[in-house]
Amino acid sequence: MDLPMIGSSVQCGFPSPAEDFQVSRLDLTNLLIKHPQATFFFRAAGTSMIEAGIDHGDLLAVDRAIKPTNRHIVVAVVDGEFTVKYLQIRAGRLRLKAANATFPDIVPRDDQTIEVWGVVTACIKLFKA
Repeated sequence: MDLPMIGSSVQCGFPSPAEDFQVSRLDLTNLLIKHPQATFFFRAAGTSMIEAGIDHGDLLAVDRAIKPTNRHIVVAVVDGEFTVKYLQIRAGRLRLKAANATFPDIVPRDDQTIEVWGVVTACIKLFKA
């Protein structure tokens, strides 16, 4: 679905002249989804990723076709439960790190199952109108 897009940016500080704006078309699907068959959406819950800009209620685009690497924000399955965290890999060891200092890191124990499920590629915030 193509939607109208005015210019390339809008000032968040002092206003810029608006009389010369140009309208182009923006396809949000092409912007948000690179691998349609492997992309899923989740609603974020909780506050463990607030310092990464992910707030409770945000909509997350998650791509399973992207190979997760160090410092990606990922959706992981920890003992059957989904969670969103930064992926840290050091010396071949996996760690899931929150973006909120009040949450502990998740370091796999021998009896624990952790699967990196997909890479978060976008965070959509919906504001009350």
